[in-house]
This record gives sequence, C-alpha cells and structure tokens, in this order.
Amino acid sequence: MKILVIEDEQDLLNSISNYLDKDQFLCEYALDLKSARLRLSVEGFNCFIVDTDLPDGSGLELVKEIRKENSEAFILIISERNSIKDKVEGLNSGADDYLPKPIALPELHARLNAVLRRYKPSPHAPLEVNEIRMKTDTYEVFVHNKEVTLTKKEYDLLLFFITNKNRVISKLAIVEHLWSNYQDFNESYDFLYAQIKNLRKKLTAAGCTDYIQNINRIGYKFRTN
Repeated sequence: MKILVIEDEQDLLNSISNYLDKDQFLCEYALDLKSARLRLSVEGFNCFIVDTDLPDGSGLELVKEIRKENSEAFILIISERNSIKDKVEGLNSGADDYLPKPIALPELHARLNAVLRRYKPSPHAPLEVNEIRMKTDTYEVFVHNKEVTLTKKEYDLLLFFITNKNRVISKLAIVEHLWSNYQDFNESYDFLYAQIKNLRKKLTAAGCTDYIQNINRIGYKFRTN
C-alpha cells in the first residue's frame, strides 16, 4: 500500500514514516498543502494520512479534494483537535478515520493493517511497459528479458517515470519524490540530471528505446506512445 503522509511536524513525520516503512507500506510525505497537491498531480496513492492544521491552509480542504478525485482511497485524519465536533467535521469532509494527537504508532499501524486486509492489490505482479519489465518484489529490471543493474535511486526514478508515463512531471516533483532532504540542494538540479543521464545510458545500452523526454524549463515526460 502506498501512503502519502501530509504533516508539518518533521519529527512526527519521520516517526510515522520510519515506523510504517518496516512493514508492507511504502510511505511518501509532504510538509504542506502545496507539496501535497504537487504529489497528488503525478502519483497514485492508496492511502492518505492528513494533518488538519498545515502551515499554508486546512488539511480538511485537502481531504475534500482527495475524496473528489479518488473515491476508493483510505483517508485518515490526524489532529490536535479531538472534540466530537472536530471529528464529525473531519469525517464529513470525506475521511474514513480520525486519530487525535498524540498518536500511538501501534494504534496507527493497527488501523492501517485493518485497511490492508480489505485492500487486495497485486503487489508482486511485474510492471511492464513495452520492452521494459520491472519486478517490484525483487527490485529487478529487465530490457528485452535481459537484466539491467540499476542503483536504488535509478530504480526509484524509473519506477516513478513508468507509474507516471506519458505525463509531464516537474523537476521539483521528481526531486521531492527521490530525496527527502531536497531543500538542502539550494535549487540546483545537477544531482537529478546526473541520475537521469545514468539511467538513460544504462537503458539504451541494453537496447531500450529512449523514452525520457526533456520538457524545456519544466521537467520530463516518459513518453511511451
């Protein structure tokens, strides 16, 4: 299950991500509404953990947006507000569950496990796009049935491209996805350019079509059609 955690308290965010990453959950995160909306525009999530009070607006508005776009996603609100009125408002906004702070991580884990028991994806089915095949359970990549050895970042980058194929992805969205401490890079994308260059080189060397298209001043598109 792929989870987006929207929480501006960095320590709590790290605690949630580290705790859930030990299990069958894949966590991404956003610190504010702006970052969350950027993630929503390019990524597919099954579950959202949303704080009600974010530095640039109300998490309840985001819950409404998520529910409008994704009727099947599981949305869990976390909040300092724990009155009955607040819980009712949160659930009426489209959330499935409401967990007041301070959060007990085992309880959060148990609630997500209950959701996971009802969620029946095919996590080990290979992901195939033309001549590329990715085995998401073993992190293997094949081009024309020949294995291509990628670094962890190159693998994550390729997976991100493929799951968002034929869509324009901004450089910032890619950076936020691959590097949690992207703020430290002072708006330089040299490290991203290097990863894309290496990924492209390895794929084309294996006989793969170069699907990575540069969109001037914006980002990239993994064009497969």
